[in-house]
Amino acid sequence: MTELSKIRNFSIVAHIDHGKSTLADRLIQETGTVAGRDMKAQLLDSMDIERERGITIKANTVRIDYTADDGEAYVLNLIDTPGHVDFAYEVSRSMRAVEGSLLVVDSSQGVEAQTLANVYHAMAADHEIVPILNKIDLPASDCDRVAEQIEDVIGIDASGAIRVSAKTGEGIHATLEAIVKELPAPKGTRDAPLKAMLVDSWYDSYLGVIVLVRIIDGVLKKGMRVRFMSNDTLHSIDRIGVFRPEMEPIDELGPGEIGFLTASIKEVRDTRVGDTITNDRHGCEVALDGFKPAQPVVFCGLFPVDSAEFEDLRDAIDKLALNDASFTFEMETSAALGFGFRCGFLGLLHLEVVRDRIEREYDISLITTAPSVVYHLHMRDGSMRELHNPADMPDMTYVDHLEEPRIKATILVPDEYLGDVLKLCQDRRGLQVDLTYAGTRAMVVYDLPLNEVVFDFYDRLKSVTKGYASFDYQMFGYREDNLVKMSILVNDEPVDALSMMVHRDRADARGRAMVEKLKELIPRHMFKIPIQAAIGGKVIARETLSAMRKDVTAKCYGGDASRKRKLLDKQKKGKKKMRQFGKVDIPQEAFISALKMDS
Repeated sequence: MTELSKIRNFSIVAHIDHGKSTLADRLIQETGTVAGRDMKAQLLDSMDIERERGITIKANTVRIDYTADDGEAYVLNLIDTPGHVDFAYEVSRSMRAVEGSLLVVDSSQGVEAQTLANVYHAMAADHEIVPILNKIDLPASDCDRVAEQIEDVIGIDASGAIRVSAKTGEGIHATLEAIVKELPAPKGTRDAPLKAMLVDSWYDSYLGVIVLVRIIDGVLKKGMRVRFMSNDTLHSIDRIGVFRPEMEPIDELGPGEIGFLTASIKEVRDTRVGDTITNDRHGCEVALDGFKPAQPVVFCGLFPVDSAEFEDLRDAIDKLALNDASFTFEMETSAALGFGFRCGFLGLLHLEVVRDRIEREYDISLITTAPSVVYHLHMRDGSMRELHNPADMPDMTYVDHLEEPRIKATILVPDEYLGDVLKLCQDRRGLQVDLTYAGTRAMVVYDLPLNEVVFDFYDRLKSVTKGYASFDYQMFGYREDNLVKMSILVNDEPVDALSMMVHRDRADARGRAMVEKLKELIPRHMFKIPIQAAIGGKVIARETLSAMRKDVTAKCYGGDASRKRKLLDKQKKGKKKMRQFGKVDIPQEAFISALKMDS
């Protein structure tokens, strides 16, 4: 049992690649939490895909014992959070479980968009923030400039910012001392009824669901019967423990501590993140605020390349959903692609990660349809429907108007690329909200339609700014616009996997680009194939893929011209019949390349 005044709970927040996970490694190493022989880079990132891409996807926690310079022994609970905008939900959740944050800023790159977003999460959770300037071993490091930038842009006093190199280990001791001295101890009462916050949960094939909890008041003991307040279920606790980063069982968790419990729970869906856990008999009266559930913003269809693998895909998606409560799915069928699932994601990186995990961990080749967002259809009878898939669009005569989701995007970019960024945002139907300067960098705020962003906005932004821009967004609400559904017809058959919602002013250009691209991608058949883009009954663009033909007149030596004519007419008739009954095979690559189209 640890005294409250000797506990410090904190998280590390930063922009992508500013060195959060490396700093966490050094803190673990400095305090001897993990033996030297077991130490490896990105220790807390357990998934293969995290280690390979060098990113954090799940927030991970570890308990560290530290003896300070004044001889006192402290318990530090550290949560390492992701930096990508798609996983901002993980960050805001972790913030609520701790009292302070280490704000890590790369001393060569300075404050980036995601730094701002993550600091605002920390401020919203009322955190004490300790600024840390990382990567001071780099020749391009400029601590004074970056400290000034932190004060200008974020408004935190950075005069005492700790200068650290997480790679070489310089400044790590000073960081540990700052955690102990500057961050507040948690509050809580040991004698009060049990009140614990459910921070995270994931599935383990041996133990069932493992639940990460932060104790606010009271004590959690082994064998206790507890109640989950949101769904009113009762569970008996099998084991309690802490992460050092391996699981270590202990007898009880007191106020202010962070640890895990298992209670033979079968499904992650039964453990709602942000829920309050209390004692069955003497429970607390009022539940904690909880978090608003993660809202998927990007939807796309996942189909197996080989339709015989559909059942395997169903199993894979079920297993992934066990560990990822923010990932939603439902079954759908497509005329072009067969059976599959319509899945909802928090953003494009989340989509990529889930797709990579299915392909890698379950060895299933996938087709992904064009990512789309959720539109609001206001019908003429006054009702409102959500549209997840453009192929399900009802007849426009019943629809009064369409609303699309908008986002508020914050882009930080060096001065010389500002013009290109403004042009890109204007091209994507953006409305400028704000433009301010911090040193030589511009901070642009735009109101953009989400469906223009999910496609390839991020890639375009990186290429026009040579990788120097950083980008962060939040949902901003819905607004009416002039949107139409564009269908692609191949040999007069609609291909539902390629239908998409476009703005009416852009439809012609988008349709033309799409049919030209498909003409290159679809292989030639024995009959000619028209490829068309249409809005409703009106064709707006067309390309014709010419037929391969056999030379039927090769056997004729001289003689009457009518013999040749007869053979050619016979061939023509055959081709006409073929076109009527022929099936056009669109290869897998064609779908993927057509959807990656750059406007």
